[in-house]
Amino acid sequence: MVLPEFAWPWMFLVLPLPFLVRRFWRAAAPSQALNLPHPGLVLVQADRPPASRGMALLYALAWCCLVVAAARPQTLGPPEPQARSGRATMLAVDLSGSMSREDMLLAGQLVSRFAAVEAIAGDFINRRAGDEVGLILFGSQAYLVTPLTYDLDAVRAQLEGSVVGLPGTETAIGDALAVAVKRLAAMPEQARVVVLLTDGVNNAGSIAPLEAAKAAKAAGVRIYTIGIGATQLRVPDFFGSRVVNPSADLDVGMLTDIANQTGGRFFRATDANELAQAYRAIDALEPVPQSGQPLRPRYELFRWPLLAGLLIMALAALPRIGWRSARA
Repeated sequence: MVLPEFAWPWMFLVLPLPFLVRRFWRAAAPSQALNLPHPGLVLVQADRPPASRGMALLYALAWCCLVVAAARPQTLGPPEPQARSGRATMLAVDLSGSMSREDMLLAGQLVSRFAAVEAIAGDFINRRAGDEVGLILFGSQAYLVTPLTYDLDAVRAQLEGSVVGLPGTETAIGDALAVAVKRLAAMPEQARVVVLLTDGVNNAGSIAPLEAAKAAKAAGVRIYTIGIGATQLRVPDFFGSRVVNPSADLDVGMLTDIANQTGGRFFRATDANELAQAYRAIDALEPVPQSGQPLRPRYELFRWPLLAGLLIMALAALPRIGWRSARA
């Protein structure tokens, strides 16, 4: 049998409070408690129901139950393993102006590149339970939006609330990688992972992407790169329509070099299905098999003594109510 523990055991110090109040705080006579306007008036004390030892015991028992409830009795549950990989995954997502281009096929409809990322990356974040996940958004500049955290809902909410073009319309890939490496430097070497998603070429920022990749390699950070954007898109022109390559600016060679230098892998996503496959492949390459320290949940038991105290008080009040009804 598991005995309960008390979160606030100091609450038992108030147990003798009713006895002390009754012992040292005497009730004043009616003539002393009230300042009567006419000296000749005399108050007669109203009839009270006869007191009994049983009623006093019931009230004392009710008070004890309420004090026990206030002390918050708890029991510890069986140990439950926590899924903790010890890995930190930093997502770096491009929000440059070109991410609003509608050339990604999702559920049979053309949507913007960021809308596809928003739909697919959210599922990837959910599957990283056990990882610390952070979010970097970059355009002309790179910003750490969500520091590394186990709160995956917060990361997903920040991604869903992002707006294309907010960090600028250009693409600072090198700066985004530098921010990610700086944040991951304090993690164990086997835990450092960056997933970089972009649709263009580095044309902003103060750090070259390959220089940032060298720093990532030196810090033991693996970088997985995803190049997003369709390769064919029919657009209207003067003679009707023509097919163009909306991803002509995507620097596939640079993204491949970054991944290869750091022990990661490059993925090309021309539609939402390929983007989902890329995230699933990264999820398989960086599994979450380990368990951290077991956690013993605490179960609150204060409801039961509280309920018992209220029921005993109601039981003790019944004779008083019946006596008043009989007098009436």
